[in-house]
Amino acid sequence: MSKDFHRQLRVADQIQRELADLLRHEIKDPRLGKITITAVEVSRDYAYAKVFYTALDNQENSSLIEKALAKASGHLRSTLSKRIKLRVVPQLIFTYDQSIEHGAYLSRLIDEAVAQEKKDNS
Repeated sequence: MSKDFHRQLRVADQIQRELADLLRHEIKDPRLGKITITAVEVSRDYAYAKVFYTALDNQENSSLIEKALAKASGHLRSTLSKRIKLRVVPQLIFTYDQSIEHGAYLSRLIDEAVAQEKKDNS
């Protein structure tokens, strides 16, 4: 692995921590109260950061949350520039992360299959 790759991971991790803190303490939008930053991927040139989030509510509100995040992205980027010392602070691109819901769905399918198997063997 190259040295630059490790730096990308460290920068992404730092951005994730700072964004979580900013959303928890500084952003007062009620639509953003129940979201979690699950991961951040930074481009090689540090121009873009893809921020993955999930909502503790249901997925129906994801469009409202995405609009609120898009509205707050300028303020978040500006505040990040003060907290993280980078030459270029990446533009934030927010993407809804469906992995948790997908995992819960698969777990439910497995539980149903096991229950059906027990029922058939009885």
